[in-house]
Amino acid sequence: MALLCAGFVSATVTNPHGAASAVANVTLGPSGLPLPRFVSLKSARVNARIGPSFNYPVEWLYLKAGLPVEILQEFDTWRKIRDSDGSEGWINQSLLSGRRTGIIAPWQKGKDSKLPLFSEPQDKASNVALVEPGVIGTIRSCNGKWCEIDFSGRSGWIEQNLVWGAYPGETIKD
Repeated sequence: MALLCAGFVSATVTNPHGAASAVANVTLGPSGLPLPRFVSLKSARVNARIGPSFNYPVEWLYLKAGLPVEILQEFDTWRKIRDSDGSEGWINQSLLSGRRTGIIAPWQKGKDSKLPLFSEPQDKASNVALVEPGVIGTIRSCNGKWCEIDFSGRSGWIEQNLVWGAYPGETIKD
């Protein structure tokens, strides 16, 4: 059984527009896309500003391409995002991708626990790997209860409630 560690996994994103929200009342932003929604960072260096313009100071610098973020608001070409730690800022849309990635149980990061990645979307399936909380993977699909995620070529299923980057009950198809 393989062990995937946060420091060795990079996201290879593949799903540009496959999300369907399970939320009944969907709010559409000026772009015509739902708010909130998950996207990922395109670049390995992304500035998050305190307001929607290059005139605002940088509050955060993200250094991980493929990092999932949640878009909360839209203004012109700017998107107000929130990361898995709850930090918010404004990012130019050109630095964001509609491809879906997820962080495994970031709320358990730093704890000495590893989570099973299953061969099928069920608890009784065989384990294909153990995944450390905080690892980022590419979401291939979610059925509302389970998500199939790729971690640098190793794929498997994990319970959807352990993935930050997919809403509870949301279905995603590759």
